[in-house]
Amino acid sequence: MNKTQNQVLKIALCALFAALSAALSWLSIPIGPVPVAFTHVSVFLAVGLLGTKYGTLSQVVFVSLGAAGLPVFTSFRGGIGTLLGPTGGFIVGYIGCALVTGLVIDRFGKQVKITVPAMYLGWLVTYACGVPWFMYVTSTGFRAALGMCVVPFLPGDLAKTVLSAILLKGGAIANVFRRIYDPQ
Repeated sequence: MNKTQNQVLKIALCALFAALSAALSWLSIPIGPVPVAFTHVSVFLAVGLLGTKYGTLSQVVFVSLGAAGLPVFTSFRGGIGTLLGPTGGFIVGYIGCALVTGLVIDRFGKQVKITVPAMYLGWLVTYACGVPWFMYVTSTGFRAALGMCVVPFLPGDLAKTVLSAILLKGGAIANVFRRIYDPQ
């Protein structure tokens, strides 16, 4: 595969992961002001398979499509109003999550002992973006925000992290990407 074909493939895969982020955000469970969404699985797969640059770009595309009004966020919402609402910080946090997770994986390797802590750093970035914004928009105190936006999500975060690590390590998705990047 020549350099141009490789670039085109990576850009196409960015679009694929932006679409996967939308599809996984639609699979959400409303449990309060912030729903449980499965978008982080796409974020972690994107950076684990495409690297920091293209994995993060896929999330920039996802958030940009939603900001432009396409209904790519949970409950089929989109638009600037969604980003300015209580969940906006978490949505923007996907970009930071991808960047931090990808930088750690790119720097230290794709072994499970690296990817899982890298994913948890990504979760921290998402929460660091989302909780203060939620507090600002809803005039909620820190403890109440943690009770609404963090604590109920921790078991699901663990499950999504384990699923992502399994898919990256030896799942069918990882095998397909290995064949695409190394077709011999």
